[in-house]
Amino acid sequence: MLFNFANVLIFLVVGCLFVVLNLTISRLLHTKLFSGEKYIPYECGEDPIGDTRIKFNTRFYVIALIFLIFDVEIVFLFPWAVVFRDFGLFAFLEMLVFITILLVGLAYVWAKGDLEWIRSTQLEVQSVQREERYDN
Repeated sequence: MLFNFANVLIFLVVGCLFVVLNLTISRLLHTKLFSGEKYIPYECGEDPIGDTRIKFNTRFYVIALIFLIFDVEIVFLFPWAVVFRDFGLFAFLEMLVFITILLVGLAYVWAKGDLEWIRSTQLEVQSVQREERYDN
């Protein structure tokens, strides 16, 4: 019994020695030449131009979240399809309720106008008026 624990202890010791040895070799062999370019943010192979704090339209995030919600919900259809024959009518009615809830959510998002990539003029006028009220 103790022999099994000794195997685990030896494995842990060898593992720790392996990590320490590799970190030490890495520290000894790496180059220590750092230039100013090394500290510049790097993104997509392009040099950064301008300020990094720019305003993004929140519609990008809203549409991405809506996509994720419906995409994750669709994942639940696959296990249901696998066990559909085993549960019969109960599984069908349960999925019918699930899809109905998804369709109600989709109708709500669509009616609210969150699926429109370009806002209509009426919504822009309302948002500008709302911002003017809060600024005063």
